[in-house]
Amino acid sequence: MIKIGMSTATFFSKSQTEDAVGLIQSMGVEVCEIFLTTFSEYRREFIDLLLPRIGPGLEVHSIHTLNQQFEPELFNKVRRTREDAEVFFRECAEAAVRLNARSYTFHGQPRLKRLPYNIDYKWLAKRLKELDGILAGYEGSRCKIAYENVHWTFFNSPDFFRELKEYSDVEVCLDIKQAMQSKYPLDDYLEVMADRLVTVHLCDYREDGKLAVPGKGIFDFTGFFRKLIELGYDGPLLMELYAGNYESFDEVKASYEYLKKCLTVAERG
Repeated sequence: MIKIGMSTATFFSKSQTEDAVGLIQSMGVEVCEIFLTTFSEYRREFIDLLLPRIGPGLEVHSIHTLNQQFEPELFNKVRRTREDAEVFFRECAEAAVRLNARSYTFHGQPRLKRLPYNIDYKWLAKRLKELDGILAGYEGSRCKIAYENVHWTFFNSPDFFRELKEYSDVEVCLDIKQAMQSKYPLDDYLEVMADRLVTVHLCDYREDGKLAVPGKGIFDFTGFFRKLIELGYDGPLLMELYAGNYESFDEVKASYEYLKKCLTVAERG
């Protein structure tokens, strides 16, 4: 069932993660993504603190990490470097399982140079399978990687995933603001990602590309939701804003209600 939800990343720098969970619940949100913002939040002790704050009416669909802290080195071909990065990945994997998360929203490797990249898709696929294997190794796990399109990473175009799909069965997360920033049409992303799509990140933007809370920009959410319904998508639609996109939590709440109305209209056909 499609539901509008929210990421705690929306409150990054304005509220601590454990408090952001309470903010989300106070807005009536039923499904969320937990953004673990730093190394100390990957640890068992932090998840011990977080779990009692998540009420029975809130489903944790996914986790997300401050991924450039370690995710790029998960693909390093030097074993020692790779295994050191896996130490942090395993902490996050355990956190995801304890939170009963369905997905691990994943950025992977950044594009640090302006030169063309010669991407080894077979190696990427091999590592993604191994990382999914780590997630699956925890008792009670239902969590898999959801590779997200991000305009400054390897996954910065529909063509990247079209190539990767030849070698990998990895699931995906579609971020509409990142699609806009990549300069590729959103429909091109949808076409290649639809059969693997498990998470969608929502944000609005203005004609000049400046990001905005949903309802304050030009994005057609109702039309987009109709497309997702036609494609058979049945996962969450998660608001993921940046702190600079709004001034008050009331704006976030109003935006959430706006998206719910858009979904209701879309579901009517």
